[in-house]
Amino acid sequence: MSKLSLICVPFAGASASYFHSWRVHAAPDIELVPVQMPGRGRLIDHEPVRSVREAVATVLPQLLPSVGGTRVALFGHSSGGVLALALAQELATRTNVEVIRLFVSGAPGPGSRRNQRATGLPDREFIERIEDFAGYRHVALENPEMRELILPALRADVEMYEGFVHDPAVELPVPITSLRGREDDHVSLAEAQDWSEVTSDDFEFVEMEGGHMYLNESASEVLRVVRQATRTSP
Repeated sequence: MSKLSLICVPFAGASASYFHSWRVHAAPDIELVPVQMPGRGRLIDHEPVRSVREAVATVLPQLLPSVGGTRVALFGHSSGGVLALALAQELATRTNVEVIRLFVSGAPGPGSRRNQRATGLPDREFIERIEDFAGYRHVALENPEMRELILPALRADVEMYEGFVHDPAVELPVPITSLRGREDDHVSLAEAQDWSEVTSDDFEFVEMEGGHMYLNESASEVLRVVRQATRTSP
């Protein structure tokens, strides 16, 4: 069985570095391929992208050299779920990459829409609305200098997520595993299971201990789910 490359899509405002600590749990059988979005990390000087279509066009050329000749799965948490879906669709239908499963975590099905939006709000109201959505506030947002660095990318990610429109007629020809923290107050059980409507293949639902950001303390458990699901994939 060839090596598994796990493309990891961060949640809004986060960078590829979020997944660096996962490497100790992934080796030696899973190669992590964190997605570095423009406007953060080593790409801090690049203009953030504001639509899923633009994000796919930007990210895909960076990914292809890293995953050639391997089996590929994708993982996206929270708002990162819709970009992981779009990347999986593009890889599975328009390239020769062998995509074996999509993992979405702490994410409502892409057909779900929030009653409230954050895009376009003034800074203070925007940060408060994002705190309501995510259930926590990043400590860096308390520092004026760090806030100035973080906000453009966070705003772009939120705009990308809130502007995404899923076409229910287009099914992903790849199995999906949806993960959810059992105490998640922001994504309901039904919303997490709505991902079953997205795939034309197998669907699996897994609940983990914790809330919306359960994965902060559960990298090894998440990767155990990945191993089990991809081991049984064809």
